[in-house]
Amino acid sequence: MTGKRIGYKRVSTTDQNPDRQLEGIPLDKVFIDYASAASLDRVKLQIMIEYAREDDIIIVHSMDRLARTVTDLKKLVDDFVSRKINVQFIKENLIFNGENSSLSNLILHIMGAFAEFEHAFIRERQAEGIEIAKKKGKFSGRKRKITDEQLEIIKQQLRTKKKRIDIAKEFSISAFTLYNYINKMEEKDDYIRNAN
Repeated sequence: MTGKRIGYKRVSTTDQNPDRQLEGIPLDKVFIDYASAASLDRVKLQIMIEYAREDDIIIVHSMDRLARTVTDLKKLVDDFVSRKINVQFIKENLIFNGENSSLSNLILHIMGAFAEFEHAFIRERQAEGIEIAKKKGKFSGRKRKITDEQLEIIKQQLRTKKKRIDIAKEFSISAFTLYNYINKMEEKDDYIRNAN
């Protein structure tokens, strides 16, 4: 019996478009994660792991779409192969099916290590660029979503025991953003720390 062709796509944010990954490749089922590859605890990845069956083939654009580190990459590939599920990486032109030679496994480690190094290198370059921009006065970090005046209003509302979710809606910010502001305010204000 021929298994299903399962596509896995991943982009780091919802602003990025995953459509170019696996473009033109016929697939029976596609799983798309909008998440960092720093962790294997990705919703669609975990669903795909449960969904895949013997004789299926999981097709991924490149190794770094599936995992960020060599350890995670090998763990996933080994798990699939042990369940007789094939794994194909388009960019690297590699297929793992349990019958691979030692050379293929060596390539998996080398390519995975290269992807891991490349990501670390890019992050280091970004950090260096930010430092240079800061010294030139051209970088001030992320723009604040609310003003100092609005923060004062939020402080007053917290003291009246107004629900935090209602405050977030009033200022058109997410609950997560509000909690970040509150955490910073709590460091300076014991009353706010004990509110709600």
